[in-house]
Amino acid sequence: MTHTHLKIIASLLLLLLGCAPSLQAKLIKVLAIGNSFSQDAVEEHLYQLADAQGDSLVIGNAYIPGCSIDRHWNNAQKGTPDYSYRKIIGGKRTERKKVALEEMIRDEAWDIITLQQASHYSGMVETYGHLGDLLDYVKHCATGKDVKIAFHMTWAYQQDSSHKGFKQYGNDQHQMYRAICQAVKQATTTHHIRKIIPAGVTIQYARAALSDTLTRDGYHLAIPTGRYAAACTWCRCLTGKKLRKNTYLPAGMTAETARIIRRAADEAVSDSKKIF
Repeated sequence: MTHTHLKIIASLLLLLLGCAPSLQAKLIKVLAIGNSFSQDAVEEHLYQLADAQGDSLVIGNAYIPGCSIDRHWNNAQKGTPDYSYRKIIGGKRTERKKVALEEMIRDEAWDIITLQQASHYSGMVETYGHLGDLLDYVKHCATGKDVKIAFHMTWAYQQDSSHKGFKQYGNDQHQMYRAICQAVKQATTTHHIRKIIPAGVTIQYARAALSDTLTRDGYHLAIPTGRYAAACTWCRCLTGKKLRKNTYLPAGMTAETARIIRRAADEAVSDSKKIF
């Protein structure tokens, strides 16, 4: 083999090695049809967590504060432009107001579209009656060839929460958590939704390690800890990669707290197979 041939082979090997990380990286487009709880989960930290492990996300959030499954379904039927469409591409966030649900679903060839219930109804399975209708609508409008539907399991309120919906669960965090787990399991089983993003499990696990201070008002997630916990759960579910070695650290958070939260998210995703 000539010296020239050896140089060519060496150059090709270097090129292939240089491309290896990018071949492993993922580009994932995800749309959350949600409310302020999806805002907490996906609009801060999620993009950065994925980026730190070499993946890229296009993140959409169909946002109406406190929006329930019934309201999403009513909006879908009527084409009501009630949404703020928040979108993150390349780490940059944009927002358009007065957007209809169909427009957001058709805006990208989404890989994953998530549904969720309003937090105060999350543990009440009787409020999930139109989940199947909403699911069929989303599938009909989606342009992604292999789009997957996932369900975002939200979290129980802080034990001293003053949210008026908390009394439906006896003002008891553990009762609310168990009710959410049960309702999500029943609803997703009924409608054959196989992918669950168990943010509520992560929050409960992290509370056990860090104390019950992961919300800022008793129900919306604390900045940065609570939001980081939810984002870790989403990142783990979307990319399939464990978070143990993820290097992204939000401002104002210690490395030890971040490590505890990442571990809670990894365990929550693993345990969710038994819970749901």
